[in-house]
Amino acid sequence: MQTITPWKHKIQFYETDKMGIVHHSNYIRWFEEARMHTLEEIGLGYDVMEASGIISPVLSVEGKFIQMTRFGETVRIEAAVEKFDGLRLNLRYQVIRESDGVLCCTGKSAHCFLNEKGRPISLKRSRPDYYEIFASLPTEFPSIS
Repeated sequence: MQTITPWKHKIQFYETDKMGIVHHSNYIRWFEEARMHTLEEIGLGYDVMEASGIISPVLSVEGKFIQMTRFGETVRIEAAVEKFDGLRLNLRYQVIRESDGVLCCTGKSAHCFLNEKGRPISLKRSRPDYYEIFASLPTEFPSIS
């Protein structure tokens, strides 16, 4: 199983709303940042996948907001595989405030794999090397330290 370094993000002023808290739409962006980071760490960043003729669009995304985050704080976004079958990849996320280790948000995203013509493909059949790499992604979050 691969070890993935959590993505860290320092909250910027423009990410906050009139109340001084992070606007909910930014969490979805942070999930994407963590997903891109994870894919790059395993050597399958979007640039690599697209160069090999594979795209992986978002099918759905959701978030559950637990605690507020604010400008200047740093959060750690961890990603873990919920389900992977070679056709679809479902990820779970947790956003943890670095200063106190508080869980602030959880989320999920679902993705599929398509060829250059936009048709679904099975990584197990078309790219078994990619399939093995994705299959080695962690299914649990790193321990909170």
